[in-house]
Amino acid sequence: MSETTLDVAWAVDWLRRSAAVVGENRVALSELDRAIGDGDHGENMDRGFSAILQKLDAEPPATPGAAFKLAAMTLMSKVGGAAGPLFGTAFLRAATAVGDATDIDSGMLAAALGAARDGVVARGKAAVGEKTMIDAWSPAVDAAAAASSAGASPAVLLENAAAAAEAGAVSTDPLIARKGRASYLGERAIGHRDPGAASSALILRAAAQAAGVSA
Repeated sequence: MSETTLDVAWAVDWLRRSAAVVGENRVALSELDRAIGDGDHGENMDRGFSAILQKLDAEPPATPGAAFKLAAMTLMSKVGGAAGPLFGTAFLRAATAVGDATDIDSGMLAAALGAARDGVVARGKAAVGEKTMIDAWSPAVDAAAAASSAGASPAVLLENAAAAAEAGAVSTDPLIARKGRASYLGERAIGHRDPGAASSALILRAAAQAAGVSA
């Protein structure tokens, strides 16, 4: 990893940090989900990322794309409900975007995040403002694209994306849900943060921390 590119060590560190932060927030994420959903988002995500850790140890990936594909296939097979297919699709689209590249620059990174977001949109048929994980991913992608256009390093790009995702997750608090089980609650969903947006923000913050500039 250099100041201008990210490599497989960053990708693996991102996944390991994601597993750690998801595990640390397992109960909190399930409590968010309990308020407006099935109540198992934290447990599901923790199971998926724990399985990723096992596979990283057993089958160390050679490229960032291989790491993303490993994460995608594991999340799809281990995480129940909508989260597995959605997060799995995000990592799979990112894997496709970076291909076999061994080093990812800011332009490629912004494209990968955009592809991940577009995959979630295609899979979930959701839009910004519907109280879903898209409310975290979409501003993160916009921030990443702006940082890339401004010539920012991958680390700064990820810092900006993570901050935007965190603000996006907070923005779901006052929204009425339009998708999933939460949509049945109508105005009763107001005041509760979308758990998928919250976990997305945690995962994108882990990406920034792995790049070395995030707190």
